[in-house]
Amino acid sequence: GDSVITVQLTEEDKVEDDVVFYLVFTGSTVQHCTSTRKINPGSLETISPGHDCCETVKVALCASREGHPVLVVAEESFQFVQDEAYDAAQFLATCAGNQQALNFTRFLDRSRPPAADVDFLDEKVALAFRHLKLPAEWNVLGADQSLTENVPRETLMHFAVRLGLLRLTWFLLQQPGGRGALSIHNNEGATPVSLALERGYQKLHQLLTEEEAREPDSWSTLSHTVHSGDYRVKHHRGLDVYMLTAEA
Repeated sequence: GDSVITVQLTEEDKVEDDVVFYLVFTGSTVQHCTSTRKINPGSLETISPGHDCCETVKVALCASREGHPVLVVAEESFQFVQDEAYDAAQFLATCAGNQQALNFTRFLDRSRPPAADVDFLDEKVALAFRHLKLPAEWNVLGADQSLTENVPRETLMHFAVRLGLLRLTWFLLQQPGGRGALSIHNNEGATPVSLALERGYQKLHQLLTEEEAREPDSWSTLSHTVHSGDYRVKHHRGLDVYMLTAEA
C-alpha cells in the first residue's frame, strides 16, 4: 500500500476534462476503489491501497461522466506481495513485551546501517506497521499490563529510538501504551527520551518531548484514515486522492 501507481492512457482514451477516472481493485475478501489525479492528458496517478493479504487481484480502470453510465476502460491483474519490511513489522508487533526477542533486536545497534539505509528501513517498516491488522487489545508495552512502569525493561519504543526511526516512533506514539513507554527505563537505565538525547537525534528528541508533537514532514507522503467502520476511507494529501475499502 501507499505506492504510487501511474496509468498511461491510449490515444482513444484521452478524453475531455469532465471525465473522472478511478481504479477498482477486487480481491478475495475486500474491494478497493481509488480516485486518480490527471498529470497530463495521457497520464493518471494514484496510490495503491493497503490490502489484507498477499494475492493477485483484478484491477479495472473505470471512467465516469455525469449523465453517462460508468465505462470499464481496461482490466489488468495486480499483485500484492509480502516483503521483508512487512515480515519485520509482523515480528516487531508480535514481540511487543517479549524481552528475549526485544533484547535480540539490539544486535542491529552494533552494526549501525548507513543513514540512507536507516531512512529506507524507517519508511518501509512504518508503512508496513500501518497496514498490519493489529488486534484491538494490542499495546506498545505488550499484553501483560500488570507490569508497572518501574520495572526496567526493553520496549518497542527503545528499539525505534535506538535506530533513529522517526516515522516508526511517531506511529508507536499514537498507539496504546506509546506515551507510557517514554518513561520506562531499560536495564541500562535509559528511557527512549534519554536515548534520543544521548545519540544526538534532535528531531526525534523534539518529537518525544513536545506535548503537541507535530507529525514528521515525511508522514505527509502517506495516506490517512478519514473514516473507518463497515468501510474505510483514506486520503493521500500529497496527490489528493481517496481510497475506499469495503468487503467484496
